[in-house]
Amino acid sequence: MNGPWFVELLARNGDVLQRQCVAGLPIRIGRGYDNDVILDDDYAAAAHAVVDLDAAGRLLLRDLGSRNGIVVAGRRLHEAALSGDTVVRIGHTPLRVRAADFPVAPELLDRTFHGWEGVLPGSVGLVLAGAVALLARWLGDTDYFAWARYAEALAGGLAAALLWGGVWAFANRLFGRHARLGRHLFVSGCGAAAIAGYALLGSTLGYAFSAEGFTHYASHVATLLLAGMIYFHLCTIRPQNRVRYRWICAGLAVLCSSLILAGNVQRTGRWLDELYMPVLMPPAVRLSPDHGVDEFMREVEAMKGPLDRSRGRKPGDDEIEN
Repeated sequence: MNGPWFVELLARNGDVLQRQCVAGLPIRIGRGYDNDVILDDDYAAAAHAVVDLDAAGRLLLRDLGSRNGIVVAGRRLHEAALSGDTVVRIGHTPLRVRAADFPVAPELLDRTFHGWEGVLPGSVGLVLAGAVALLARWLGDTDYFAWARYAEALAGGLAAALLWGGVWAFANRLFGRHARLGRHLFVSGCGAAAIAGYALLGSTLGYAFSAEGFTHYASHVATLLLAGMIYFHLCTIRPQNRVRYRWICAGLAVLCSSLILAGNVQRTGRWLDELYMPVLMPPAVRLSPDHGVDEFMREVEAMKGPLDRSRGRKPGDDEIEN
């Protein structure tokens, strides 16, 4: 096992922060300037540990009597055998040691869509979020037009998009190499537009064709769209885990839909959502034929018999009493 050797200082998420090449063994590690690998860590000793071969020819990391020792997999040890994947914590610094001939994984297929990063997609996402906020204000506004209300709605929509995208960008920086705020803002804006678009389209179709299903299942569609938005956020952070993220987001969608169904049963005794239209639409939008008053009264009369029987009364008792 000849050199050179590479000591990799790691971040908490496993990314390599710094890689130092050492020509041969032994490798002295510590905070002092006479070490082969110098750690800028107040919890590391001046001469903390040494890497060398043992009598059997194995690579071994040995503590040099430091106060905090060396930690492997949560256990404090005096010495530890090293493979290329063994992560050792010295002080607050995780590291590993690899030989020059250590095999690396094959290159990944680039699915990051570099053209959709930066200022342009971020601006598009903010424009979509602002447009959704203004549309929601316009559809729900029943008072006289006032610029202040629309400015407030626009500011709220942009702030929500920046907060949501900023949280994901922070996670991207924490678990990846870059923040990629523009991509996360773009995903946020597209997700908000999709959810608002379905709410408006579903209400329109439900009103136009008397299709109650568009309203009865609106919350489940919104849950599915939200899970899709989270999926694209996760794929932006780590594109190589797409299959795992599909299962995670599908499970979240099923869990949320189950909770919605349970809440509906507890609240109303029915599985479906309550009929609700967030927008008042003109009669010209309705395409389903209207039902006359006579037809309505016949339906009511047909309901009278089953209702009387359910109350333990016979049809016609009201006429006898009168």
